[in-house]
Amino acid sequence: MMKTVKNIFIAFTVILFVQSCASDLDLQPEDNRLTADAAFEDPAAYKQFLAKLYAGISLSGQDGPAGNPDLAGLDEGFSNYLRLYWKMQELTTDEAIIGWNDGTIKDLHGQTWTAGNEFIRTMYSRIFYQIALTNEFLRQTTSSKLDGRGVDADLRAEIQDYRAEARFMRALSYWHAMDLFANVPFVTEEDPIGAFLPQQIQRADLFNYIESELLDIEDDIVAARQNEYGRADQAAVWMLLSKLYINAEVYTGSPRYTDVITYTTNVINAGYTIPSNEYFQLFLADNDSNGAQEEVIFPITFDGLNTQSFGGMTFLVHAPVGGSMDPAEFGINGGWFGIRTTPTFVELFPGEENSADGRAMFYTDGQQKDIDDTSPFNNGFAIEKYRNVDVNGVQGSDATGDHPDTDFPMFRLADAYLMYAEASLRGGGGTLSNARDYINELRERAYGDTSGNINESDITLDFILDERARELYWEGHRRTDLIRFGQFSDQGVWQWKGNVQQGVTTDAYRDVMPIPATDLGINTNLQQNEGY
Repeated sequence: MMKTVKNIFIAFTVILFVQSCASDLDLQPEDNRLTADAAFEDPAAYKQFLAKLYAGISLSGQDGPAGNPDLAGLDEGFSNYLRLYWKMQELTTDEAIIGWNDGTIKDLHGQTWTAGNEFIRTMYSRIFYQIALTNEFLRQTTSSKLDGRGVDADLRAEIQDYRAEARFMRALSYWHAMDLFANVPFVTEEDPIGAFLPQQIQRADLFNYIESELLDIEDDIVAARQNEYGRADQAAVWMLLSKLYINAEVYTGSPRYTDVITYTTNVINAGYTIPSNEYFQLFLADNDSNGAQEEVIFPITFDGLNTQSFGGMTFLVHAPVGGSMDPAEFGINGGWFGIRTTPTFVELFPGEENSADGRAMFYTDGQQKDIDDTSPFNNGFAIEKYRNVDVNGVQGSDATGDHPDTDFPMFRLADAYLMYAEASLRGGGGTLSNARDYINELRERAYGDTSGNINESDITLDFILDERARELYWEGHRRTDLIRFGQFSDQGVWQWKGNVQQGVTTDAYRDVMPIPATDLGINTNLQQNEGY
């Protein structure tokens, strides 16, 4: 469904209510489209609705960059799921800093946010809008609904696959909610439609729910590598289970590293490979076809002509370009002079900007390493990771240079390798010899030869954390990783953390984001997270 996911914009909004949202932003679905019952008169609507579930993490509305938003009252670029999630996971860490003064955006890197932060609030709203969509899809595809519409056997079989994918997408969003906000409102397809106040679920209980959902669909969803590119399959389920289990001690207080070994091994044995591509080619406009796709387990797909949004990959390609960087080399019509990185991240690479490690994609011309002031783009090295050109340097399909073709690799094999290594080191089983071989496969790609290879004795927790940064930076993992390693709030330090130039530690409660104050004002069943 690569092109289907990218091209379909549903001409209806299902009857639903985003049960937990911020009233002052009027965050509710638009109501000027067809009802669900009318829409499902067309058999194609089932796949179209599924496409909408996938598009919900790449797009913010129905018509493109602007004009018909999913959530009224929000700028469509500002409210994009991927753009917001990336900011939560990266701007709050040593991997990224932004120079803009939009609202409270700098509070993310400074770790000085409050329950009124509009970026945190909008991430929360987007997550629960996505969950509401998946709930409604599941309501509309029950056996009784399909019986009432006279759906034939062939289509019913397809719809069962769609339902498994929808449950995966809901589990993904609930994982994001659990990881970011811990104790959140909980709604499934079993709850009534309409305005009611959901109960708050505790983090450990939500962990159990997500785990049970994934285990329940594990054998029902399409087999690994057998679905269309861009759609979830069994390997995506295994990866999400691995992400759940690697962080289980944070979420529940109990480690689950043996389960990490089980499910990363499933992924590793599923036929994915580390391609012969150089590292930088994983993040180009043709990364769905240049060989990089052989490593990707679950991408968020983009197409410059058909998924036009100022969030997502448009943001990740434009915002890091500025200073003396040539936008044409990135396949875009101009840089946004926004995102750079900190000296702490640069120093993870031996030789820093001159490292033999090909993952060190720093732009330094006119840039200084130290960040004396967060606003000027030349303070901090720039990152050249995401581009809208193919392996031959040809710009993506959008002739304007606004919207890229580059797909975002949410889950890829390298992450499975590194989780396996970490779980092995933490006593989950597995072998350090396998871990060494997996890591060296990544490092041989990075160095172009065996000069960067490591021995088993080099595999320590500090090494794993640093290697995850070197391999997976700007892919939406860093905040969660730092929390798991105890380096996010009250230990790790980098420039401008704590809103101080040299950086300071912050309070441990910041490992969890606040429930937005606006939602607390609506839903009397909710209690704020500790510290806020």
